[in-house]
Amino acid sequence: MSVENPSQEQIIQYLQEAKRIAIVGLSAKEERTSYKIAKLLQEYGYEIIPVNPILAGQEILGAKVYEKLQDVPGQIDIVDIFRRSEFLPDVAKEFIETDAKVFWAQLGLESEEAAEMLKKAGRSAIIMNRCIKIELAEMPK
Repeated sequence: MSVENPSQEQIIQYLQEAKRIAIVGLSAKEERTSYKIAKLLQEYGYEIIPVNPILAGQEILGAKVYEKLQDVPGQIDIVDIFRRSEFLPDVAKEFIETDAKVFWAQLGLESEEAAEMLKKAGRSAIIMNRCIKIELAEMPK
């Protein structure tokens, strides 16, 4: 059984309303998908917030890197996750401790355990196994 995502219209609405996107597992290596997507998000006008405990305190793409989601000041609209599926429950626990709006696990990433935790905590904006880059291309210009 896979996690049921919101409608395409709802996903587009999340992207249209978002301003700040935390990227969990963002790499400083330019050849990595997470880096390429973070750069693309900046080109679309989003503020990116890197979250990576190994690189905390450094900068990626001109943005300060935070150790964990709870360390990020201000509102987070979308949490875009580039960690393997087995780590999604851990990210969900961190997510629940913030007021972030949308939990987004990238293409190929899915966890029923994480989805259940989020739903039990009253968080219904859950997207899994979808690429934010592909969804951005679907947005009306």
